[in-house]
Amino acid sequence: MRDTHTDQPTGAAQADAPFVRRVFYIPGYDPTHPRRYRELYRREGAAQAAISGYGLDLAARKAKGPFGWRVTTRAAVAEIEVLVWSDIVKGSMDPSIIATYLQLCRTAWAYIGSGALLRLMRLRKGPMVAALYPIAMLLGQLGVAALAGWGAGALVAEVAPLAAWVVGGLVLWGVLHAFRRYDNRLLAYYLMHDYAYSAQAGGAYPPQLEERMVEFGRCIRDAMAGDHDEVLVVGHSSGAHLAVSILADLLRGGLPQHRPALGLLTLGQVVPMVSFLPGADRLRRDLHDLSARDDLTWIDVTAPGDGCAFALCDPVAVTGVSPPGKRWPLVVSAAFTQTLSPERWKDLRWKFFRLHFQYLCAFDRPGDYDYFQITAGPMTLSDRYKNRSPSASRIETPTSGYRSMA
Repeated sequence: MRDTHTDQPTGAAQADAPFVRRVFYIPGYDPTHPRRYRELYRREGAAQAAISGYGLDLAARKAKGPFGWRVTTRAAVAEIEVLVWSDIVKGSMDPSIIATYLQLCRTAWAYIGSGALLRLMRLRKGPMVAALYPIAMLLGQLGVAALAGWGAGALVAEVAPLAAWVVGGLVLWGVLHAFRRYDNRLLAYYLMHDYAYSAQAGGAYPPQLEERMVEFGRCIRDAMAGDHDEVLVVGHSSGAHLAVSILADLLRGGLPQHRPALGLLTLGQVVPMVSFLPGADRLRRDLHDLSARDDLTWIDVTAPGDGCAFALCDPVAVTGVSPPGKRWPLVVSAAFTQTLSPERWKDLRWKFFRLHFQYLCAFDRPGDYDYFQITAGPMTLSDRYKNRSPSASRIETPTSGYRSMA
């Protein structure tokens, strides 16, 4: 292995060779195939390269393994792999209207009955509005459908009383189906499935997902024994807490003495939505353990403008599981109002779902956060942020009512 590392890896590439990185990207709850992220990287990477004045080329991966792509810049080469769990997400998204309303009841009780909802609202209002949106929208749809059914039944009752209930029921069902058909715009069913998936076992990972995480962890472990300058794990949205657990398992198993630098980048995280639930003992232990490690660098990037994330909330501290020697994460802001021009910010301000993906996109006024330089540039995550202070607006107050650890 070239430029091998011990104890405190630096990740510096040899002067006569390009910087080589393996990136393991973990998406959030998304039923679409990972090729979506490859095309997003291609489009936004080209835009950022044009803005910032560097070259960036994307091509198919040469190595076997999970879905991914290869990125080449002037002084670095990166192989990007994606944890594929879109099939699990699809399987969890029951298309049945009745099943979705049952999910609504179970999920609402999981958060309200446990007291997690009130505690989460003390952190950030934005993600809680996003969490309550599908509940309010689905109940609103049910109300509209019931009103339409009642009206239709009342009209029919004047001439055919016995048929009124049948007609009313058919109209109610038809209106609900119409709302379901256009959920690609409303996203009420999608978000309901998302929150229900996290809450179904009180915050514990479902067995099928655990198996996929173990498989992906093996890929990362193999990369740590390879000829690379850095291994970087990136988790976006709900993929952030998956990344935490995968790396915690990896590090508990021990790293090779000679190894690349190891980095964890969490983007737009929603960790408290899971770690505040009573059954999230495993995640709380992983947060506790990972935050004290000295053999990785963990940077957590969010932005107050992202209403779907727990912006600037230290996921370890607010969960109440900080160990005495806590080192991570370094909480920094992507500062959308500063890194996006006024025109661009005006265009995106109310596109909440799009803003939640801005971390993976180009900034027309980039600051020290550049997703494409981090994943494909010639500098480790540790070196890039070694002189960076944490955000002064970060939230660290322990808020969770559940702090037991597996």
